[in-house]
Amino acid sequence: MTSSIIYNGELRTACTHLASGTQIVTDAPVDNQGRGEAFSPTDLVATALGACMMTIMGIKARDMGLDIAGTKIDVNKIMAANPRRIARVEVTFTMPPNTFPQKDRDLLEAAALACPVCKSLDMACEQDVTFVW
Repeated sequence: MTSSIIYNGELRTACTHLASGTQIVTDAPVDNQGRGEAFSPTDLVATALGACMMTIMGIKARDMGLDIAGTKIDVNKIMAANPRRIARVEVTFTMPPNTFPQKDRDLLEAAALACPVCKSLDMACEQDVTFVW
């Protein structure tokens, strides 16, 4: 098993990663009857996209002998109604100062775009990814 989730009431959950014991609390967003005091489940999906892309890019960078520590990712999730769903996720990578040739940049970007979360999201969820070098 990967995780265990307990409903705490008032639209909150406590999610435990079983291998590490790490916990994440979720809260329904304000626009869906919650207090918005923690990540919503859809926030976690959008955040997982950015984190997965960064992880896969980090593996590729390490394999290439490149240091991309300090890379920042901003994630913006846009919801749609009827049915309520994630319509679009905007992911902006801001890369640290570097002198990587275009060939290396292309390989790093391709690695990020091939991450498992990218490939798992439904085609109806638009992914808008920008890399700022």
